[in-house]
Order: sequence, then structure tokens, then C-alpha cells
Amino acid sequence: MTLKEIYELTKKAIRGDEMDYTTGDINKALILLAIPMILEMVMESLFAIVDVFFVAKISNNAVATIGMTEGVLMLIESVAIGITMGATAMVARRVGEKDKQSASRVAVQALLLGMVVSAITGYLAYVYAGDLMRMMGASETLIAEGIVYTRIILSLNFILMMLFILNGIFRAAGNPAIAMRTLWLSNGLNIILDPIFIFGLGPITGMGVTGAAIATCTGRGIGVVYQMYVLLSGGSLITIYREYLSPNFVLLKRLTKLSVGGAGQFLISTASWIFLIKILAEVGNELNDDGKTLAGYTIGLRIIIFSILPSWGLANATATLVGQNLGAQQPDRAEKTVWKAALFNMIFLLGISYIYILLSHNICGIFSTDAAVIDEAALCLIILSFGYVFFAYQMTVNQAFNGAGDTYTPTAISFVVMWLIQIPLAYWLAMHFDLGSKGVYLAIVISNVIASMTSVLLFRRGKWKAVTV
Repeated sequence: MTLKEIYELTKKAIRGDEMDYTTGDINKALILLAIPMILEMVMESLFAIVDVFFVAKISNNAVATIGMTEGVLMLIESVAIGITMGATAMVARRVGEKDKQSASRVAVQALLLGMVVSAITGYLAYVYAGDLMRMMGASETLIAEGIVYTRIILSLNFILMMLFILNGIFRAAGNPAIAMRTLWLSNGLNIILDPIFIFGLGPITGMGVTGAAIATCTGRGIGVVYQMYVLLSGGSLITIYREYLSPNFVLLKRLTKLSVGGAGQFLISTASWIFLIKILAEVGNELNDDGKTLAGYTIGLRIIIFSILPSWGLANATATLVGQNLGAQQPDRAEKTVWKAALFNMIFLLGISYIYILLSHNICGIFSTDAAVIDEAALCLIILSFGYVFFAYQMTVNQAFNGAGDTYTPTAISFVVMWLIQIPLAYWLAMHFDLGSKGVYLAIVISNVIASMTSVLLFRRGKWKAVTV
């Protein structure tokens, strides 16, 4: 493929031209779907970096507040991602079958399910915000400084829920450019509003870490308004009609079944992440480091997200292509797509890991002036980078399972690797071998290697090709 052809494909992808991804060259199909998804994730990762950059100017407690709130938010995100996975598998399959009306009906039911879940979790999170922070190991000082941020972010989680589900629907329908524009709009506004609400500007008084929450909800809320405009104006393959709005319990049952498996994957990994945070908080308390270990980990993780999210873009493209090709009765084409995407992902992350290993202190120094925090963030970055090559295959193959509607195989792998291996190993290395935070990071890498090898072996068996959704 020549540079001119890649350039033309890139223009098509960004414009969002409607395409049939079940025929023609697989490389072209991957490029057309992956480019807007990668650009979408680049903006998401850029927001994550910019957000912590501004908040780090306030205090270590402010950074730790974001880290702890994200631990709980990721539980809610897990449900959103689960519903998104179920919707992606069903919508992509119907699109592959050329049944646009059924695809639209599934999309509406996914939105109804998301609204119910977000209403329940938002209320509970608002009432028990302080208890949730204590459960994460927060001190009373940290809770006093960050509880308003936590309440705003968690109680308004319906914004994030709708953003996730709608973007998943657009991707599954082969309209990733709409999802890309949504995140560029919402996170672009986020980045602009962050310093205004955090530090103040003109008549707007600076609100510290609370301002970061207001900026986030405002930007993402406007993104959801844009998504709904596209759906209601007929700007997408998926359209909403009044007769689709009543609950369809047959579709909801099928969607819920798929969503439970999808949510399970992320609930398991998120719960594991919360336990790791508690171990790191305990390590920091023993060192009496005023939250520096946790702040360093939060910064290191945000930097890692900067590279991982574009890779998720490619993995999401794989899920869409697998679902659509299975719907078009082309399982062999679906499998070829997965191996090509995994190879591309591995090459990309191998290059990123090399950069991080060489320049870790320089990169982490952008986000903090505290030498101890920089050292901790750099340590996190260096060790986790060694698992990137394996993680490339793990994320791609797992998304292929999800795109096929087999959400339970990745869930089982996550449970065994995260809870039965990663958590005990992290605690053992950190506390009994006195490796501290280094032991936690080593446990993450080891578990990623095991998960990757297991996913590839199970994918090769091919049972996912026979799944019906």
C-alpha cells in the first residue's frame, strides 16, 4: 500500500464515509475503522494527561483524590463498558446481516438499560461518597479536600454512561468518525475549561480539584448532546424512532446476558486495581510519604493510558470487524483481521515502551516537581513498559472475543489471572519480600504475560466463531 493510498484512506476515515467492511482488503478495512478510533482515543488520553497536569499544581492530595475516585468510577465504567460490549456485538452482527432496523432497536434498548443503571449507581455514590473514599484508604484530610469532586463525578456518571454506550453503538455500526468527533468535542472543551474552573479566570473563582469535576461533566455533557443530535437528525446508520422507545424485554434479556460478561471483565480488573491501590496506600503509609507513592502511581498510570488508549482504538476496530464479518458469514476473514490487528498493535506498543524506558524521568518530570513523586512515577512507567508487547495481543484478542459475542471467555481469564494470581502476588512481593511498590508493578507485568498467553491459546481453538447473538 502506497503513502498516497494511505493518505486517501485516512481522509475517508476522518470524513466518516459509509463503507461495507465485510468485503475487500482487510488492511484497508482496519485502517478505515481504526484511524478515527485511534484519534478518538488519542484525545481521551490527552485529556487524562492534561487533567492530572493541572490538578498536580494544586497538591498531592488532589492527585490522590482523582486516583481514588477513578478507582470507584471504574466500577461504574465497567458496567457502561459491559453494556457497550453487548450493544457492540449485537449491533455489529445485525449490520453485517444488513438489518439496519434491528441494529437500531438494539441500540435504543442499550440506552434504556444504561439510564436505569446510572440512576441507581449515581444516587448510591452521592450518598456514600465519603465511605467509598475511606474504603479506598483515604485519610480524613484527603476526604475533606476531595469529597465534593468525588460526589460530582460519581453522581453524574450517567453522562459518562451515555457517552460510552453511544460511541460503542456508532463504532459497531461502522461510523467511528462520529465517536471520534464526540470525544474531540467533549474532551477539547474539558481541556479548555480545566484551568478556568481549577484556578479561576475573570469573574470565575478558582475551585481547585472541584473545578476539575465541573469541567469534566460540562465537556462530556455537551458531547452527549451532540451524539443525540446525530441520532435524532438521521446523521448515522443507527436511527431512533418513537416506536423503539418502549422496553423490548426479549432484546433486553439478550443484551443483559452479553453485558454481564462484558462488565464482569472490567469489574474484575477494576476490583483488582482497587486492591492494588490499597496495597500501594499501605506501602506509602509505612513509609510516611504523605501520599507520594500513590501520587507517583497515578501520574505513571495516566502516562501509560496515553499510549494504551490508541491501542484500544485498534482493538475496538477489531471487535467491530469481527462482529460484522460473523454476521456476513465470513468467520475466516474475521480471524485474519484479529491476527493482523494484534501484530500492528504489538509493533506500536514495542516502540512506545522503548521511549518510556529511555525517557521515563524526563516525561514524569512534566507533571510534578517533587523528586520522590517523579521517581515513583518513573519506576511505575519503566516496569509496566516491559509488559506492553504481551498486553498488545491480550487487548486485541479479548476484544475479538467480545466482538463475537463471547464475553465470558475473557471474563474467566480475568478472574483467574487478576484475582487468583495478580492480587496475591502483588501483596506477597510488596509486603513479604519488602519490594514495596516495585513488587506491585512486577505482579502487574507477570499477570499480563499469563493473561496474554491464555487468551491467544483459547482464541486459536475457534469456538468463538459459533457464538450466536
